[in-house]
Amino acid sequence: MQNGKKDQLRRKQRRRRRIQAIIIYTAIAIGLAWFFESQATTTMIFVRHAEKASTPVGDPGLSLAGQARAAELARQLTDADVAAGIDAVFSTPFRRTVETARPVADALGLEVTLYDPMDNEAVLARILREHKGEIILLVGHSNTMPTLIADLGASKNVPAIAEDEYDNIYLVSIPWFGKTKTIRLRYGEAFAGAPVEESFPELPVTN
Repeated sequence: MQNGKKDQLRRKQRRRRRIQAIIIYTAIAIGLAWFFESQATTTMIFVRHAEKASTPVGDPGLSLAGQARAAELARQLTDADVAAGIDAVFSTPFRRTVETARPVADALGLEVTLYDPMDNEAVLARILREHKGEIILLVGHSNTMPTLIADLGASKNVPAIAEDEYDNIYLVSIPWFGKTKTIRLRYGEAFAGAPVEESFPELPVTN
């Protein structure tokens, strides 16, 4: 009788240990999955709005050349198999930036989220909070893109952008561990002018 009870006790202990091991392994797996998901790399794609029309002076939309460039931006991102992975599209509230962002957003069924171009901290904090580990397209202006990239802790040496320079794409990768990196690419009709050598103070957006 005693041997039978001891055998039953040992079996119960083995079952308990197996259950405990399963619970521990499951908890570890869930914890690791949550950790790596929450610490994934965030990628931001920065572009300036495409060529703007001459009128109306206050808030022009895109010119025909700008519309062609906006379409080319969407095509380039799609061909690079990036557009399908874009999770959010941000734009300043100006017509020229919204119209640049719209073709990509429409292709993905996304809304264009507007942000204040004079408040870098707010838009970057929102993106890193709500879209961590995702890919975000952000359309801005020649005098806001360099400061946005610098405020991310990426390159502080983004060249100043000329008035008629529209072909830059900056890819900023923010890993969960390690250094933020910046890659500069070109798209559409190439800029043929000379680079500018000037800083852009925090003034109202005019270009």
